[in-house]
Amino acid sequence: MEESVITEAANGAIALAAGTAQEVKSMFHLDELASYLTWANLAKVVTSVVAILIFWVFYRIIRHFVKKTASKTLQKKTVSIIVKAISYCFYILIVMYVLGLFGIKLSAIWGAAGIAGVAIGFAAQTSVSNLISGLFVVTDKAMKIGDFIEVDGISGTVDTIGIISIKIHTVDNQLVRIPNSTIINSKLTNYSALPYRRYVFETSVDYGSDFDKAMEAAKTVPARCPTVVLDKPEYEPKVVWTTHGDSGVNLNIIVWSKREDFLQTKSDVSLNTLKAFAEANVNIPFNRVDVTILDDKTVPKVSRG
Repeated sequence: MEESVITEAANGAIALAAGTAQEVKSMFHLDELASYLTWANLAKVVTSVVAILIFWVFYRIIRHFVKKTASKTLQKKTVSIIVKAISYCFYILIVMYVLGLFGIKLSAIWGAAGIAGVAIGFAAQTSVSNLISGLFVVTDKAMKIGDFIEVDGISGTVDTIGIISIKIHTVDNQLVRIPNSTIINSKLTNYSALPYRRYVFETSVDYGSDFDKAMEAAKTVPARCPTVVLDKPEYEPKVVWTTHGDSGVNLNIIVWSKREDFLQTKSDVSLNTLKAFAEANVNIPFNRVDVTILDDKTVPKVSRG
């Protein structure tokens, strides 16, 4: 009798343990996990880890390169936004890669992303265009903060370079915002990119002047100007006759100066040309107007009806 009781108790304990184990397996999905713990899936896990490590190395290299390059032309805030965007793209690609590696179909996700992308693109096509153009502006390195540029007829000094637009202040101290798409689609002139600038001063000599004297006088002008470059053969000043005008022969005085001395050079060349021609008795033609004063006798009478 006692043996049967003990046997029944043991069987009940075994059944209870078996039921508890089954409940634990069901609760934690141990059977499903065991089915995934195969050599094939283990190889996928190892492959994923190795691939993620490789992607991580490339991501760090690209991030460092972009950060270093963008820091030369962009503000810190803009650089931070670009770096964050790169990080988000990396994380999304890693998640998509891992899901696809384990057989999870991404067609629905890609489809939804495509539809959302089209909708967003139509809604913000101008901003997207400026954003993409901003990437070209940054990588093109056609300008930097502090450069004096001209875009679409507007000139000024660059204050900020953003991923959507740049901001400049004009010579009369007006703030102008220029979208990046305008910069890409228009002609950009950077007056600060190179250390030297050329200036061509156009003048004219009267037909009755001594042209040899005029040429010699014009050749003395560059030496009279302190900011004109005289010691570099590639920037040697030149004086050339150009065309025959209505009142005289046109003459060009071509000089070079440092970028920061350009305005002073223009003023010096203009003034010293007048002085040199006056000393050599060379006349610069100008329009003359003949005025005749009529008295009352010569003015015809007009009858009024």
